[in-house]
Amino acid sequence: METRTIYITEFDKKRLIQLIESHREMSNKKDHLSELENELLRAEIVSPKNVPPDVITMNSKVRIREVNSEKDIICELVFPNDADISKNKISILAPVGTALIGFKVGDIIEWNVPAGLKRFEVLEILYQPEAAGDFHL
Repeated sequence: METRTIYITEFDKKRLIQLIESHREMSNKKDHLSELENELLRAEIVSPKNVPPDVITMNSKVRIREVNSEKDIICELVFPNDADISKNKISILAPVGTALIGFKVGDIIEWNVPAGLKRFEVLEILYQPEAAGDFHL
């Protein structure tokens, strides 16, 4: 996996760290939680107004392509309580959810998912809260 700059607001970082801590005690997927935590620890904290508009943030709706099958997927990156696979709302705690955070349009994501190593290309940000002015204070 390549190293990239992850932009995150202080609000989302705090919520995600709390989420990791609460799930670490009851989860058998501690490695996955550590991967998300590592991503957050190296993230650049920015104000909501300074998040680049082509970067996937929490609650972003994106179009990605699974590289091998060339299948396009539209999904939204959400907190676990909002996850609903029937509505393509992917939890940040799902392997592909953790993979999405911080990537930008044009990036290729390589990530281990339960079915093995998958490659996804970020094609388009359909909605990003920060770019839309939907700020959390």
